[in-house]
Amino acid sequence: MRFTPLVAAVLAVTLAGSAFAQEWIEFSSQEDRFTGNFPNQPKVTQTTYQSQYGADLPARVYSAAQGSSRYSVTVVDYSGIEKILTAKAQSCPTRGDEGCYGGTGFSGVGHWRLDYQGAIVHATWTFIARDAKVTQLTWNTTYGVGGNQIHLTNRDGSRTMAAIYMHAQKLYIIEGTVPAGFPEPGLFQQSFGWLDENGKELRYQSLYHHAFPPPPKGAPPNQENPGN
Repeated sequence: MRFTPLVAAVLAVTLAGSAFAQEWIEFSSQEDRFTGNFPNQPKVTQTTYQSQYGADLPARVYSAAQGSSRYSVTVVDYSGIEKILTAKAQSCPTRGDEGCYGGTGFSGVGHWRLDYQGAIVHATWTFIARDAKVTQLTWNTTYGVGGNQIHLTNRDGSRTMAAIYMHAQKLYIIEGTVPAGFPEPGLFQQSFGWLDENGKELRYQSLYHHAFPPPPKGAPPNQENPGN
């Protein structure tokens, strides 16, 4: 059978899309309490992440590739931020130097409170500082957990979509990059979800923010049918 260029192109895209859908798998990490779809079993790499105020924090990167497309979830453990920055502040030349030592009720010793509360902003800035054009920056929620979403067009025309959340003292950076002309990796972000301590799906009835105690768990009440 002889195909016209247009028909051949449509067929190629259809087949590629079919293969794309078949290859993706649902992945869960009980250790870091999240779930999401990857094109294949992600590789897990131990690394360190430097916070805004210079704390080296333990992190894990879950990464997978499909052709030239790249997908990753970076999980940074902020639970030790107070201890790390308090110890670091002890080396300040002058204990009373607020710029170095911190120590106020608002900042915390070594500015650990500022570092923890500003973790989402700091991670977002690392994307903005790239050699790329920011095309969208919005606030978003995933099952009640608030965070930022950012879209970039890179110098080679590839597209990056990322989302940053803080949940249970861990920073989550979800990033997908696809070549120019490919469908944007929005489904990768949308597949992301939370797990509780028993590995069950976790959502909140109202907005979760890491500065405040967590709200009740469960699906939000149905505003249109309060009796349900």
